[in-house]
Amino acid sequence: MNLTLHSRIEKFSTIVKFAKITNDQNQVCDLEVEISSLQKRLADVKKDFQTLYIVGNGGSASVAAHAVTDFFNVAKIRAITLHESSLLTCMANDFGYENAVARMLTQLLNSGDMLIVISSSGNSMNMRNAAVVASEKGAYVVTLTGFSADNPLRYLGHMNIWLDSDDYGFVEVGHQFILHNLADRFNKMLIA
Repeated sequence: MNLTLHSRIEKFSTIVKFAKITNDQNQVCDLEVEISSLQKRLADVKKDFQTLYIVGNGGSASVAAHAVTDFFNVAKIRAITLHESSLLTCMANDFGYENAVARMLTQLLNSGDMLIVISSSGNSMNMRNAAVVASEKGAYVVTLTGFSADNPLRYLGHMNIWLDSDDYGFVEVGHQFILHNLADRFNKMLIA
């Protein structure tokens, strides 16, 4: 593996450029059209005083926390992540880690809210269960995954963004880049 910065920049650029977006029917959609559509949905979340939840485990939790800050501060959207340690460990202890986030969402989500679920591998039961509960509650679900093209989380969202890489660094930074781009678009709208 070539770890020179130049080669990694080229590789990362290719991974993000060829991100695949599928809908809830597993149909491949145009990247820019769908990102623009997602921006409009986020604008509706803001306009309708709904809530954007962004969740992940491990490194993806860090991506989620950063994205929440950007959407809250820059886009002025009510954005929340569910990683408060005492609540998360309570839910994990009482209901099993695989149900921790789903359990919180059961009590918090309203129809019309949005959930962005981030998982590099797409295999986390905790994140998969969160996506299922959110759909059942009438929220719009967006998944961000990488690794295997047929990872299970990739089939659970209304919009599914997949990066063709099994490198955690590329996938996590790629997810952050995509989410940051969405927040930046709001900033441009607010300034205009």
